Amino acid sequence: MSTSEPPAMPRPVTATTTTSDQATIGKSLVIKGEVTGSESLYIDGRVEGSINLSGNRVTIGRNGVVAANISAREIVVLGKVRGNLTASDRVDIRSDGSLTGDVVAARISIEDGAFFKGGIDIRKAGGAVASKPEEVTKNVSSATPEPAIAEERRSAVRRSLSDSATVRERASFEVRFVFGVLRAAESRRTKLL
Repeated sequence: MSTSEPPAMPRPVTATTTTSDQATIGKSLVIKGEVTGSESLYIDGRVEGSINLSGNRVTIGRNGVVAANISAREIVVLGKVRGNLTASDRVDIRSDGSLTGDVVAARISIEDGAFFKGGIDIRKAGGAVASKPEEVTKNVSSATPEPAIAEERRSAVRRSLSDSATVRERASFEVRFVFGVLRAAESRRTKLL
């Protein structure tokens, strides 16, 4: 007599993070300051300050309220966030989520019903994320610079942007600067007529 055993059924593989792989900030907890570490984090409470968990996932739960800049591999927003998000991989803003701040990431997903107010800068995955350059606040269109002075100003601003600005940001500045000079020249021409 030969006994035949049925073949073993393979176990399904799940890609979700278990609670042992992530830290949790519960509903009643309030943290003020800097949060750093080397594991994923689930926030259902309140955090104020900064969160830096590069290489890991940060999830702001439905009850989570965060007033902080967040830097991580992946950021999921189910609750409320006020601050800038920097993700080396992706940012997900779910339908009940609310984000007021700028996003720098390789990918972003915003579900229907989510609230988002801010800017988006898409960077290639694995690329170094440079800090954003200081914004030039001078109104070039109201000035009437002479060509030598204009070139000197533009060179000074270009030097200050060159350390951390991307090519796209520098090109954007060049376009705005040229249009400002053209508007000033047009304004002078109109006054002469």
